[in-house]
Amino acid sequence: MSDLSLAIVGLGTIARAQHLPAIAATEGITLTAVASRNARLDGVSNYTEIEELLESEDDVQAVSLCTPPQGRFEQAMAVLRADCHLMLEKPPGATLSELELLAAEANARSLTIFATWHSREAAAVDQARDWLADRNIHATHIDWAEDVRKWHPGQDWIWQPGGLGVFDPGINALSILTKVLPDPVRLTGADLHIPENRQTPIAAELTMDAGHPVTARLDWRQQGAELWQISFDTDAGVAVLDQGGARFTVDGETVAQGENAEYARLYARFRDLVSTGDSDLDLSPLRLVADAFLTGHHHTVPAFLD
Repeated sequence: MSDLSLAIVGLGTIARAQHLPAIAATEGITLTAVASRNARLDGVSNYTEIEELLESEDDVQAVSLCTPPQGRFEQAMAVLRADCHLMLEKPPGATLSELELLAAEANARSLTIFATWHSREAAAVDQARDWLADRNIHATHIDWAEDVRKWHPGQDWIWQPGGLGVFDPGINALSILTKVLPDPVRLTGADLHIPENRQTPIAAELTMDAGHPVTARLDWRQQGAELWQISFDTDAGVAVLDQGGARFTVDGETVAQGENAEYARLYARFRDLVSTGDSDLDLSPLRLVADAFLTGHHHTVPAFLD
């Protein structure tokens, strides 16, 4: 079987740091073209607009969209209408309704659509899910804090409507949560802290229900080391999934730990979905974020200056 011919749209920091090495490490996929307004990649065909790429590259079979969620719907629909399979960097879109339309279009054309949640592919997440499946969970708490100036310097789109603000990293925690807990998760409350000069929150607290109480603290004002951790109070001890999902401990003893190969696992999954004619469009993490924006209490905090 010949390799899947892939194009990337959007060649920013994440695409260069994560997507390109993962593609190179994944058997059965060949990167053949890139569309980016501000960057080029040696060794492949380069375009500034996705429309030009789709019109010119007849051999491209699949497209990975690495652009911000605002405005991505038109790009994604263009990919599907060019009869190409579609992979979406998280968050998969700006709204749930547009993703439903994309799913319907992909289904009508018998194309694969894949909403990726890279943190679900962290090294210890599967082991945590399997361990929790047989336990009685009393409470779950998320601490997800990092410095926005380190991780998103000068990126204005994250502060605009559709950019998610602190939920851009926070949705990583929610994607893990909705994978490892045995019961569905429902949002019950939210407090959103929005700088007076911005449109999206810099911090948030969430309450949820998953057959037991779930709480979350998301904060972009972290100083020093990042805190990416989910703790589970269970009948068999306190379990902690930390380092963004790379390590799983129970009562301080390491159960699973490893180097993360999140994006390589995503591209292998995409290749396999295309091969079998299947799709994976789990929107449960984005639905929790949407519910927080719909029902959350807004609190104005001092202006954020990048």
